[in-house]
Amino acid sequence: MEPTGKKLLDRVRDAIRLKHYSIRTEEAYVSWIKRYILFHDVRHPDEMGTAEVEAFLTHLAVKENVAASTQNQAFSALLFLYREVLHKDLDGPINALRAKKPKRLPTVLTKEEVRQVLGHLSGDHLLMAKLLYGSGLRLMECLRLRVKDIDFAQRQILVRDSKGEKDRVTMLPESLVAPLQDHLRIVKRTHEEDLARGFGAVYLPYALEHKYPNANREWIWQYVFPSRRLSVDPRSGVVRRHHLHESGLQKAVRAAARAAEIPKKVSCQTFRHSFATHLLEAHYDIRTVQELLGHKDVKTTMIYTHVLNRGGLAVRSPLDEPA
Repeated sequence: MEPTGKKLLDRVRDAIRLKHYSIRTEEAYVSWIKRYILFHDVRHPDEMGTAEVEAFLTHLAVKENVAASTQNQAFSALLFLYREVLHKDLDGPINALRAKKPKRLPTVLTKEEVRQVLGHLSGDHLLMAKLLYGSGLRLMECLRLRVKDIDFAQRQILVRDSKGEKDRVTMLPESLVAPLQDHLRIVKRTHEEDLARGFGAVYLPYALEHKYPNANREWIWQYVFPSRRLSVDPRSGVVRRHHLHESGLQKAVRAAARAAEIPKKVSCQTFRHSFATHLLEAHYDIRTVQELLGHKDVKTTMIYTHVLNRGGLAVRSPLDEPA
C-alpha cells in the first residue's frame, strides 16, 4: 500500500493531470513506468535509483534496439516519476548507453506527386491533407484545430500548444477558404443538433474549463474536424464529441500514395516536409520557413536545404558532361 493510500500508477496519473499533460502523454508515461517496474522484477521505484534507470535505458538501446526518440520518452517518464511523484532526485547523472539518432533526410514529394496523392483523397481526408501541405501543419495540429483558430479575414491559422507548448501563426491558403467555410457550416449544424440533445460540450484544458465553465459548449471552441460519433471521455466520464482519430487520415494517405503509384514511403508528415521544401525552392527566406514550421532552432529547418541539392551536393556528374 502506498503511503498516501493510492497505488503508485494512480499517483502518477494524478500528477500528470495536475500538470495538464495530454492523455497521450499520460498513457505513454504510465506504460514506461510499468515496464521499468517489471524489468526490475516488480521492485518499487522508491527502492531504486540511478543504477536501475541506467540499466533499463541501456536495455532499451542494446536489447530492444529502440529509436533515440523512444528512449528519450522512456527517460522523460522516469524523470517525471522520481521528481513529480516520488519527490526525490536521482543520485547522480544517467550514463546509460544512448540509442543512436539516425541522420535521415525527410521524404519529399514533387509538386506533381502531391497533386497525384491529393487526387486520390476525398471529403474530410482531402481537406485535412491540403492543410498539412498548404499550411505546413503537423497531423495532430490539424486534428486539434478549433473554430476560433482559423482567421478567414487575415488568411491565417493560429496553431496553439504546438510542439514545445508554443503557439505560432501560419498561412491559410486562399484555395481552402471556401471549402473550409462550407465544411464548418456542416460541422455547426452537427454541433447545434448535439446541443439540442443535451450534449455539445467539447474538451477544454483543465484551467480553461474552470475559468470559462460555459465555454465548452460555445461554437468557437468546437473542433474543426470533429468525430462522427460521441464518445466517453476516459478521464472525466463525460460524453463528448472529440476530434477525428489520426489513424483515419494516416490510412487514407498511405492508400492514396499506393493508388497514385508513388515510389516513396508517404505519410502525413511527408506533406509538411514537402511544404517546407517547396517554399525554399521558391526562394523564401529560411527564417520565414522556420517560423511557419514552428522550429525552435533554424538548424532543424536547414535539413530541407539538403533535400534541395541535386546529384551529390549539386555536383554535375561527368557522365552528363558534353563530349
